Amino acid sequence: MTTHTQLDAWIDAHFDEQVRFLQELIRVPTDTPPGNNAPHAERTAELLQAMGIEAEKHLVPAAEVQAAGLQSITNLIVRHRYGAGGKTIALNVHGDVVPPGEGWTHDPYGGEIADGKVYGRASAVSKGDFSTFTFAMRALEAVCKPNKGSIELLFTYDEEFGGEVGPAWLLKHNLTKPDLMIAAGFSYQVITAHNGCLQLEVTVHGQMAHAAIPESGVDALQAAVQILNALYTQNTLYKAIRSKVPGINHPYLNVGLISGGTNTNVVPGTVSFKLDRRMIPEENATEVEATLRQLILDAAAKLPGITVDVKRMLLAHAMQPLPGNQPLVDAIQKHGKTIFGEDIPAMGTPLYTDVRLFAQRGIPGVIYGAGPRTVLESHAKRADERLDLQDLRRATQVIARSLCDLLS
Repeated sequence: MTTHTQLDAWIDAHFDEQVRFLQELIRVPTDTPPGNNAPHAERTAELLQAMGIEAEKHLVPAAEVQAAGLQSITNLIVRHRYGAGGKTIALNVHGDVVPPGEGWTHDPYGGEIADGKVYGRASAVSKGDFSTFTFAMRALEAVCKPNKGSIELLFTYDEEFGGEVGPAWLLKHNLTKPDLMIAAGFSYQVITAHNGCLQLEVTVHGQMAHAAIPESGVDALQAAVQILNALYTQNTLYKAIRSKVPGINHPYLNVGLISGGTNTNVVPGTVSFKLDRRMIPEENATEVEATLRQLILDAAAKLPGITVDVKRMLLAHAMQPLPGNQPLVDAIQKHGKTIFGEDIPAMGTPLYTDVRLFAQRGIPGVIYGAGPRTVLESHAKRADERLDLQDLRRATQVIARSLCDLLS
């Protein structure tokens, strides 16, 4: 047997244990919001300790967590140093996830296995890669026994809200300084670029009035509809702006939440909505925000008695590939083709992730981990999110083989 096939065999022999580890992680909710994620970190550290793996616990101060709109965060770092020289490779995973919502046929916190898949919120994005990366590291140490370089497992809990008290907090406090990094994946592809994201909260102010005498007020909801129409018209125009990055098409805008009014028989005096503007890598985030704000203000200016407030909630820059990521891409593509029996393309994704935080500091990275052929198949952020166990096994083998090459 070659070293690579020995790694495969080790993962096969420990796969039932790996699946049980993932099931335990799914059973501790990390719904964000509200973002009470410290309990999951504590449970993860316990499970790691049972394997003989010690995790550093980095408690983010409550004031910083609350300022980010969350409740509690403890980020974890597992450091394994193998010797002088060589690269430090970080494997970054986020444990926070959107609430499950409705329509599930399996318990979203059950970790149930059916038809060769494990079901549960975050099974695919991204608690699955807590499992992928942990067992790839264990296989590496059992078989390859590297004598130089190091690995850092970063288990963080702020991706859904932008990462500022997750990986950005670790980087800011110099708790991690890797040479290369791999972040949790969600498909067969190696992701080297992704969209940026701007989120704004728009509050439209009018004047409340009794519905029997509506002319005595100024309808904020009717005004909000006019502003939304201007935004949706602009969204249609975005389709003409094309990205040159494979896997990314064009910018787009989504209004995901609207609230306002006081009662059915009252002309609404205030209405707010939250919008999400995805930016392709070629766009300038500052210009995008300025243009969008002006569009909203111009639409409001045409409406007598109406004023608007525009508040930025999130600005996540796009990720562009750094030249130093080629060793990661080459290793994953090579072993992915062997394990999956098909070419593994390197491409972009319209999602945004916390990998950008490393790229902005000059740390080359890619996104790769356990997932289906496409992210849509995983039901991520939808009911019945699931991860095919065979995909979990194969991604773990690819990561283990790649780490062995990179640390040799």
